[in-house]
Amino acid sequence: MQSLINKYGKWALITGASSGIGEEFAMQLAALKFNLVLVARRKDKLDQLSAKLIAKFNIEILVISLDLSKPDFLETIKQQTNHLDIGLLINNAGFAITGSFLNDKLENQLSLLDVNCKAPLVLSHYFGNKMLIKGSGGIINIASTAAFLPLPYWSNYAASKAYLLSFSEGIWNELKDKGIDVLAVCPGPTQTEFASIAKVNFKGMTANDVVNYSLKYIGKKPAVIVGFANQFSTFFLRFFSRKTLIKFGAIFTKKIAIN
Repeated sequence: MQSLINKYGKWALITGASSGIGEEFAMQLAALKFNLVLVARRKDKLDQLSAKLIAKFNIEILVISLDLSKPDFLETIKQQTNHLDIGLLINNAGFAITGSFLNDKLENQLSLLDVNCKAPLVLSHYFGNKMLIKGSGGIINIASTAAFLPLPYWSNYAASKAYLLSFSEGIWNELKDKGIDVLAVCPGPTQTEFASIAKVNFKGMTANDVVNYSLKYIGKKPAVIVGFANQFSTFFLRFFSRKTLIKFGAIFTKKIAIN
C-alpha cells in the first residue's frame, strides 16, 4: 500500500471522517504518511482525531467542519483546499433513514440525496478535473451491498447507493486511461455509528475490513464487494425475480429496524 502515496501524491481528502469508516481511512492513510483533509460536521471529533494522528504520525492535517447537505459546501472546500494538491478523494459520508418513505419529512429525504449522491458527484467533478490536469489521482466512493437489492423502509437509501455504484463504474471507464483510478466499495452491515443513526440493529464487519479492501483494490477494479459472504449473497440474488428481491429486502429491513 505504500505505493499509493507515490501514485497519488501526499494529500488525501476524506468526507465523513469523524467516525467509523471515515475515521479508519484517516488512521490507515496517516500510517502511510498521507497528509489529510478531514471533512465532517462534528468539529470536536475531527479535532480530537487530528491531534491524535499528528502526534503519532507527524503529518499535516486540515480540518473542515462542514455539512455536505448544504448547497454551498463546495465553495468552503475550494477556499480551504485551493493551495493543496489533493490526489486521493474518499467520498465516505452517508446516512440512511429507516421507515416508511411517506411517513418521513421530504426535506430529510432530500438531505439524504444531497449527502449520499450529490456531494460525491460534486467533489468527484471538482477534484477529478484537477486530477485530470496532472494526469493522476484516485477516487473511492463508499457505496453498499444495498445497491444490489430493493429495500422497502430503506427505499431512498438503497436507491442512493445504487446510484453511487453505477456512477462510479461509469466514470471508472471514462477516466481509467487518463491516469485516474475510481473504485466503488460495497460493504455489507458494518460496525459503526451508522446503525444507531439509522435506527437499526445488526452485527457486521469492521471498518478496518472495509478500508483494507478499498486500499487493496483501488486501481485494480471498478467496484468491489467487501467480504466473501457478501460477494456470495449478491451473486445469489441474480437468480431471483425483482418481485422476490423486494420481498427479501422488506424482510431484511424489518428484521434490523429498532422498534
